[in-house]
Amino acid sequence: MNTSWEALRRRLTGAPALPGDALYAQLATGFNVAITAKPAAVVEARDAQDVAETVRFAAATGRAVAVQATGHGLADTYDEAILVHTGRLDECVVHAEEGWARVGAGVRWQQVLDAAAPHGLAPLAGSAPGVGVVGYTTGGGLGPVARTYGWASDRVRAVELVTGDGVLRRVTASDEPDLFWAVRGGKGALGIVTALEFDLIQLPSLYAGALYYAAADAPAVVHRWREWSSTLPPEATTSLAFLQLPPMPGVPEPLAGKFTVAVRFAWTSSAESGEAVLAPMRAAATPLIDAVQTIPYAALGMIHADPVEPMPVVEETDLFSSFPPEAADALLAVAGPSSGSPQVMVEVRQLGGALAAPAQHPSALCHRDAAFSLVMIGVPMPPVAPHASGVREALGPWLTGGALPNLSSATGAERIARSYDPATLSRLTALAAEYDPAHVFRVGQVPVR
Repeated sequence: MNTSWEALRRRLTGAPALPGDALYAQLATGFNVAITAKPAAVVEARDAQDVAETVRFAAATGRAVAVQATGHGLADTYDEAILVHTGRLDECVVHAEEGWARVGAGVRWQQVLDAAAPHGLAPLAGSAPGVGVVGYTTGGGLGPVARTYGWASDRVRAVELVTGDGVLRRVTASDEPDLFWAVRGGKGALGIVTALEFDLIQLPSLYAGALYYAAADAPAVVHRWREWSSTLPPEATTSLAFLQLPPMPGVPEPLAGKFTVAVRFAWTSSAESGEAVLAPMRAAATPLIDAVQTIPYAALGMIHADPVEPMPVVEETDLFSSFPPEAADALLAVAGPSSGSPQVMVEVRQLGGALAAPAQHPSALCHRDAAFSLVMIGVPMPPVAPHASGVREALGPWLTGGALPNLSSATGAERIARSYDPATLSRLTALAAEYDPAHVFRVGQVPVR
């Protein structure tokens, strides 16, 4: 095989971009600009065959392969690897009568939300609709209505992916079930997904949004939220976040440059019943902003109001086994308004409900029994990482030490071991050895072997 870049170029519909090319800089940049990717080349794939050709070329030349579509999952510099950019795989088709959708690897959730909305249908999208469907779903997919409807990965009907041997495969629960198990929760361990098919739900609107409180009300709000969330039925999904948002365009004046507390809430039943359920939180203190209302499901991004522009961040995550009063006090002490916390956001998200239910088809997604998730996001400056470690240490009695694959993108054996229990990791590793004999998928968020 001719192993020159020109030889690869002749085999592609798309094109490889090399360092120094304008397209290289554009495609290699991720959402987290604190990480600078430095792959040997970036291939802008135009179809699934381009992906397969690139993987075969990498295996023949001894190079690693990584993948990026929207850049939200960037967690590695990809030194000397070939980065496959799947942003051009933009097929998005809603089969309204049957209630499912098919999307290419470059599709973002907002595209699916907008395509499904005219039919009263909805995908189990994440809190940030600008995130890519594939990376989010293969990492489990924890969204704003997750306690009602569960994990996005459990709604997958079929996956098309190129495995490490360069073969394009279509996998379902009955066709290649091992791969179907692995790709739902295993992220990039087994290959590069080129298309996904998944079920939609019937939910044209919901009662949802966020309440924002002043720093002085943090203790009352945190303890009320802890008590209140313990009584919620599965129609409710909620999270609590300490915010220190910078004064910048898009940040409301009452929140800009201040420490505030946000209570996010999504209710999948009637607005009247949702208002009654939320009443105890509205009574905990007077909100600076009350943005909870009936919204079109396609506007669910307003619930968390996640950033939409690339920015430099440092992320950390863990899972709670429980969140008792002592844990709430510890969180306030180490990350509350008087703590001197440098974090832009510290979030505790309630899990349980449908998230804890067994999947119809078992998958590689672990930690379904966790009670809450913890996520910290800060800007990369010296105090951030040590502070995040201090938060985890202070909350240690109630943390499991586990992590969900999508929360806080990271690499390395320690992070992978936190994402999967030993049996799951062993099975993923064995499957990777079978379907990726040249070990081309050895960078990014994949099992180490």
